[in-house]
Amino acid sequence: MPRFSVIVPVYQVQEYLAECLDSVLSQSCADFELIAVDDHSPDGCGAILDEAAAKDERVRVLHLPANVGLGRARNAGLEVATGDYVIFLDSDDTLTPGLLRAVEDRLLACEDPDILVYDYARTYWDGRVVRSNSAPVFARPGPDVFALDQRPDLLDLLMVVWNKAYRRGYIDEQGLTFPAGYYEDTPWTFPALLAAGRITMLDLVGVHYRQREQGGNILATATRKHFDVFDQYDLVFAFLDRRPDLDRWRPVVYGRMVHHLNTVVSKPGRVPPGDRREYFRRAAQHCARLRPAGYRPASGAEGVRTELLSHGHYLTYQGVRALARTRQAAAKAARRVRPSGS
Repeated sequence: MPRFSVIVPVYQVQEYLAECLDSVLSQSCADFELIAVDDHSPDGCGAILDEAAAKDERVRVLHLPANVGLGRARNAGLEVATGDYVIFLDSDDTLTPGLLRAVEDRLLACEDPDILVYDYARTYWDGRVVRSNSAPVFARPGPDVFALDQRPDLLDLLMVVWNKAYRRGYIDEQGLTFPAGYYEDTPWTFPALLAAGRITMLDLVGVHYRQREQGGNILATATRKHFDVFDQYDLVFAFLDRRPDLDRWRPVVYGRMVHHLNTVVSKPGRVPPGDRREYFRRAAQHCARLRPAGYRPASGAEGVRTELLSHGHYLTYQGVRALARTRQAAAKAARRVRPSGS
């Protein structure tokens, strides 16, 4: 039984796949299996995976008969994973050198916690590597092993699955699986962190998160599939319904939800223009149903925007955003102008 199962769902990443696979296979800690799930990719990814498996017995390839999407492809990999810990890696991203060794050392020092969290950096097409804005969270002092009550700031991190190592027994205990649709990380990551009794952190960039010049991230595509975010948060709150012992987290999770709903609609190129009013109606209905007692909106502009969104005030929200953009443009123009002699 290997120490790690690295699960890589693969779809239309022929240009980046070899680099992704090499970042795993070249790790100094060799006690792992790499489970690559070909999600019926129409390009040459399947052949690349088969070639890698022929060269390295640690590689196992699953060829799915139909495209099922990122979450379900991860589930397929999870079904055959045999490692003590599971790590998810997207097929256009890469692990940093030495990550698995550093993770193993930390796991041993902390006596095999439920979850280990590490950081990531965005890598750009022009060669820039920029560590996430979450770096201060990792540098903050605290206990080596903790539950979320001791480090609630973990919920301020990007809610993704690929910056963590999960104890396989813990996954099974909690019955964690991925749903279909966009934002599939949400109903996995929240329950995983909320329920964990033993979490540890590693102040290390473990993943290089590729930022493509011409896009390529499905979340940057204008489509009604972004409405999936409502269903995914329904799953999160259904989990909380089953866990009354975690009820204290409802206001926090609700706050993260309205922040996320605002991010989805405010990012250009996500919700199609013709569907934005409907998105606001759905958001208002969703928030009215889930808003918990004791919730307090964020302060400042963020709180204003999320409150307008959560009550469905589409036109006022648009006006506030337009005013903010005007002020930002004016400030930027003023910075370009320098008094003579300065």
